[in-house]
Amino acid sequence: MGGLQDVLEGRCSVMNGMWGQFVGNLAFVSLTISLWAHLSIWFRSRLSYRENAVLGAIAGAASIGSILLAIEFAPGIYIDLRFAPLALAGMFGGALSATIATTLAIAARLMLGGAAVSEGILVMAVLAAAGLIANHCMKKKSATLLHVVVLSAAVGCVLVVSMALLPTLSKAHTLAEIGLPMTGMNVTATLICGLIILKTRQLDLERRMLETAFSQSPDYLYVKDRDSRFITVNENMIRLYRYGTAAEMVGLSDFDLQPLRLAEELYHSEQELMRTGVPLIDSVEHIEGRDLFASKVPLRDNEGRVIGLAGVTRDVTERVALERELRESKNLLSHAIAGMSDGFAMFDREGYLLFCNEQYRNAFPLSGNARVIGAHISDILRRVAETRERSGIDYEAVEDWITSLSAALHQNKDEEVQLQNGDWLSIRTRLAADGSAMVVVSDITATKQSEIALRMSAEQLKNLAETDGLTGIVNRRAFDEAFKREAAKCARNSASLSLLMIDIDRFKAYNDTYGHPAGDQCLRLVSNCLLKSAKRPADIVARYGGEEFVVLLPDTNERGAVTVAEQFAQLLEEENIVHSQSEFRKVTASIGIAVASGHVLQAEPDLLLSEADAALYDAKVQGRNRVLIRSIAEDPKAIKKVG
Repeated sequence: MGGLQDVLEGRCSVMNGMWGQFVGNLAFVSLTISLWAHLSIWFRSRLSYRENAVLGAIAGAASIGSILLAIEFAPGIYIDLRFAPLALAGMFGGALSATIATTLAIAARLMLGGAAVSEGILVMAVLAAAGLIANHCMKKKSATLLHVVVLSAAVGCVLVVSMALLPTLSKAHTLAEIGLPMTGMNVTATLICGLIILKTRQLDLERRMLETAFSQSPDYLYVKDRDSRFITVNENMIRLYRYGTAAEMVGLSDFDLQPLRLAEELYHSEQELMRTGVPLIDSVEHIEGRDLFASKVPLRDNEGRVIGLAGVTRDVTERVALERELRESKNLLSHAIAGMSDGFAMFDREGYLLFCNEQYRNAFPLSGNARVIGAHISDILRRVAETRERSGIDYEAVEDWITSLSAALHQNKDEEVQLQNGDWLSIRTRLAADGSAMVVVSDITATKQSEIALRMSAEQLKNLAETDGLTGIVNRRAFDEAFKREAAKCARNSASLSLLMIDIDRFKAYNDTYGHPAGDQCLRLVSNCLLKSAKRPADIVARYGGEEFVVLLPDTNERGAVTVAEQFAQLLEEENIVHSQSEFRKVTASIGIAVASGHVLQAEPDLLLSEADAALYDAKVQGRNRVLIRSIAEDPKAIKKVG
């Protein structure tokens, strides 16, 4: 029993020593890979094209160190952690790294010699190849934790298979004796070293992204120490101060770059910021002839102490220039709008008033107080309706008018409106590209009054041209136009058109006896009697020439025409105008009537004139002071005596 106990205690002592050597080996390999991972940041920025070669050399060195720290399990059989660096070199560095690392490790193993040298070299080659396979599977994508775990599992599997199948290792019972610690420590080494490389690369990627953003930012970025000296600057800062590299500006301060007065101002403001810890946001600075907005924040260490500041300066020279031009343009536009004689207003696409000048408000004396910024067009129109400012509005349907006019605001249109005080306004509305409506209001009262006066003058001239100056009734020229119009109208409507021709009997003798003034007065009395007889608005009484008159009666048959003629004769008789040279001892008149309809008026309208004239002639031949009718629809030669 005592001998068995001694053997067990010896085996335990050996295993404890082995685990200690494994831990030391693991520490060495991890430290070497960690050192590489951190140095790789420096290599990547300076020797990027040699990075994989350096990785291979470092991995090879880690494998060599592990071999030198190996445990001799049996004569010529060494147990170590050389396999993890080789697999990782293939995975993270590709073929070049794997080749260099494996070559160095094989050389070291050959120098060490022993029974299992060929089998050790084979395992190293297989695991380097496993790393290359993992590199190929990533297809130029970034390695992840999953890749590292799979590679670690592959390392464990290869080692187990090797210890079980390779002759030298299997005969020494390596799998049974040290398979677990051997495999576990190599898997652990692969995981730990892989995680170190992953984390370092992630940090490096983040650092490079920050450096890229810092360097390529369109703003001016910098970091200063507690004494306001530059620690780092970006490319824009280098160009601004005309330096070649960032290193040339490190250690400089504003006293080296700016005029003394400006440098002192910047220094004191930055020192105050670091003393109080209060950030400075969008402070205006003028440097190198540029307008800048500077924002500065304090930087603190882990204990909260301010150790410097970070600054972002934005070049707003063009922006300031544009703002200045905009202000000047706005002021110029405001002066122009304020000084214009017309009213100007702008409504947005929803109908709210955005802007208007005083002239616009003054153009509407009763609703001007409602025309304020922010007012809606419907409220303005409602005020117009309340004050009854505009004429021509149906105040029984005000809401309909407001709705209709509000909807028509966003239309290109020109309109003229009259106010209750008699003023006239021209309102021109034009749409802008953004849907807003621009309204220009002009006072056209004087123009409108002139237009009305001109129209009245034209109408007066027309009346003078169409009116007989003595009697005030229609003259021959106007009658001829009216006859054509009414003849065509009655022809279209198949209506009757009657014509009375009147001649004052013995008028020349009246003139010779009583004189021309009396004759003129007689003509006026006769025309008044005719006007009293032909009462309808459509009836036309005209002086045809000298002492002859005509009466045109649209839509009138023989009976109606005779009625008018008899009424005239009665009225003239009641005037009882003395005429000593007449056989009737007073002024009388002979009347000829002609009536035509549809087809006659359409084919030969002048026949109505000639027949009425013929009827008048017959009335005078038959003794005067009578009415005769010629009915064209029957026999043109048929004459009817009325009285």
